[in-house]
Amino acid sequence: MTGSLDFKARLEAKISEQLRAQRVGYLFGAGSSYLNGAGYPLAFDLWDRIKDHITDAARRAEIQAVLDKRGLGIEDALDQLDNGLVIEGPHRHLVTAAIAELFLTIDARTDVHIEFVKRLAQKGDPSIKVFTLNYDPLVERAAEAARVRLCDGFAGHEHAYFDGAMFEERIGRIRGSHKGRQFDETTKSIHLLKLHGSLGWYECSSIGVRRCAFASAIPAPTKRLMIPPQRRKASDTMTPPYATLWSAFRGALGQDSVPLNRLACFGYGFLDEHVNAVIEGALARSDFSLLIFTKALSDGAWTRWSAKPNTVVVTEARCSIKGETGPGHADLWDFARLATKV
Repeated sequence: MTGSLDFKARLEAKISEQLRAQRVGYLFGAGSSYLNGAGYPLAFDLWDRIKDHITDAARRAEIQAVLDKRGLGIEDALDQLDNGLVIEGPHRHLVTAAIAELFLTIDARTDVHIEFVKRLAQKGDPSIKVFTLNYDPLVERAAEAARVRLCDGFAGHEHAYFDGAMFEERIGRIRGSHKGRQFDETTKSIHLLKLHGSLGWYECSSIGVRRCAFASAIPAPTKRLMIPPQRRKASDTMTPPYATLWSAFRGALGQDSVPLNRLACFGYGFLDEHVNAVIEGALARSDFSLLIFTKALSDGAWTRWSAKPNTVVVTEARCSIKGETGPGHADLWDFARLATKV
């Protein structure tokens, strides 16, 4: 019992130290938006929630067959159905439309995410990066409610346009001093990079990548930008805006001149290999740490990640500190608790 208590105390101390350190980035998976049922559905539940919205019975059956045969998630199943084509097929458009239809009916709580963005805004780090695999608008709505400046790569009003160069911009003022003209950064925006697209994003053949209000229907005839095409070839077949977002993700985890030292993953089950490959590359750095917070990991994911010397894993059933395994934690994996610790 004493050893168990000692492990728990060391785990909590390590998490507190790491989350309050500098140069921390954040990666959101579906668990961060679930909010104990008061948010958006988990990935494993998504197909069952949307399949009745797909009226094309033949293509619905084809998707179901791939899911049943291969045991894949919906996004990987769509890659299989695209048969290696760079241009995505009709199944993908049917699924994205069904997800959007479902998400538009959900009135999710935002208090947890409001607390999170408020705390990030109080940090001194410039351009804190939040990467998300989720399509929902929880972070954007929370930042707006909290009056926290956020950059998601879009600018405009009714139909905002995407400009990846916005992630390189800094907000400040020029002042005179005895050293000459100096730039003072006055506002440090949170950078939100939605790696799988988002509700409200769409692409028009004439005016490019756009974003409308989250609760609005996209204009006809455009296509939604949710679930990027060919995720298994993310490094070489991505189209705008995904190419820019994934380049920023890879850069932040190792290719930038000043990369992140830590990546805290909330509610991500480590089942997306295209995401895992980028993270595993960063773990080759001696100055990089990975923090995993999720209710549960599959045995395969646990074996792969918990043994790594620069990784801390927190789940309900079991935890690890740099390869040392210990008992699970009742709630330290829960984003509602973690939002108060960053």
